[in-house]
Amino acid sequence: MKKMVMMAAAAAFVMGAGMAPAAHAGGYNVKKCKACHAVGKDKVGPAWKDVAAAYGSADALAKVFKDGFKVEDRKVIAANGKWKGKAGMMTGQYKKLIKGHEDEAAKALFDAVAAGKI
Repeated sequence: MKKMVMMAAAAAFVMGAGMAPAAHAGGYNVKKCKACHAVGKDKVGPAWKDVAAAYGSADALAKVFKDGFKVEDRKVIAANGKWKGKAGMMTGQYKKLIKGHEDEAAKALFDAVAAGKI
């Protein structure tokens, strides 16, 4: 059952992922990220508060994005191996949604965590 829910969430995410990431007046649009992430709880992907804690700053996360988002550079996977099996899924979403918008995406994640919502 859990696998079916994850596949449905991933499929819904991918169906809308063909469009380029949108920016708006407040910065990078994280709407599509909500399919797999929340600020304070794990969903299909890790809680963004955990991602923010692992990297410490938007600049540090943006650097990982700019360096190609290599699995070995992902601190959340290093801290909690349960995410390693989902690394391929996030790599695909990184290429569709974040690549080319690394600074804006990292800042949006940290802004969402500071605001306590996504």
